[in-house]
Amino acid sequence: MTQRIGQQNKGDIKVAVDLIIFTVSDDSLKVILIQMKKIPFTGKWAFPGGLIGDDESIDNAAKRELKEKTGVADVYLEQLYTFGDVERDPYGRVVSVSYFALIPSENINLKTIDKYFDIGWFDITNLPELAYDHKKIAAYALKRLQWKVEYANVVYSLLPRYFSLTEMQKVYEVILGRKLDRRNFHRKVKSLGIIKPANKKQIGKHRPAQLYEFSSRKPRIIAVL
Repeated sequence: MTQRIGQQNKGDIKVAVDLIIFTVSDDSLKVILIQMKKIPFTGKWAFPGGLIGDDESIDNAAKRELKEKTGVADVYLEQLYTFGDVERDPYGRVVSVSYFALIPSENINLKTIDKYFDIGWFDITNLPELAYDHKKIAAYALKRLQWKVEYANVVYSLLPRYFSLTEMQKVYEVILGRKLDRRNFHRKVKSLGIIKPANKKQIGKHRPAQLYEFSSRKPRIIAVL
């Protein structure tokens, strides 16, 4: 969340966006955190975000923050929840509209500004001490993502253009935190029409594997699991 200079006037309410930016990398589900300089959260970590501009919609503020922090756009982005506990920010009344984004792990250039110590990726199951109410936000975001992948095709935003069924299954397993039956999973996703064979094969130590691509890289409600 953007640092705020000085106290707000009593009765003022600010609106901010906070971004939970997910990726799958090294067989784990990771999120981006920034390290705070501001007292009383010095050294703690938080989700990136900031106050919305006077001439900016909430959705556009979230897209701007995503672009500024990762350099990416045109990925899956969904409003998560509004967090508005009165005491959530010690510097004044701030209501946060949170979003979660799903981005591929390749070619991401993380960047932050001087008022933060650092920025980095963290395993969602092993987070450092978080500022504000971001521990609560993290738990809710993970649960919502786990629900989402069961009834929508949104993992397209986490995978490269071409992928094997094994790679696709691994993404689901990492998000859900459990193993899936290989034969049942492959049969199900093939039957749904959300992927199609690509004219490519994955070359490795074993027999070349058929690669696939999504029929459409747009959100679609469908019972994947």
